[in-house]
Amino acid sequence: MKTVDDFVTLLRDELALPVTADDLGRGLDTVESWDSVHLLALCTVLERETGRSLPLADVLEASSLKDVYLLAVAP
Repeated sequence: MKTVDDFVTLLRDELALPVTADDLGRGLDTVESWDSVHLLALCTVLERETGRSLPLADVLEASSLKDVYLLAVAP
């Protein structure tokens, strides 16, 4: 996963979330079908895709999918 488009594809294919790039900045509570199980699944998928763990405290503080994406691609 290298781009925002890759991230959107991952969300759609792996988590079956009906999102577009325009949805990434929306609050997590407004993302269609989003729940806490999706957050855990997303963390697992991102760790598998990136080969590194995400800082859980930061993920829990994320207010949007964009925030989670930025954590996943941070150097």
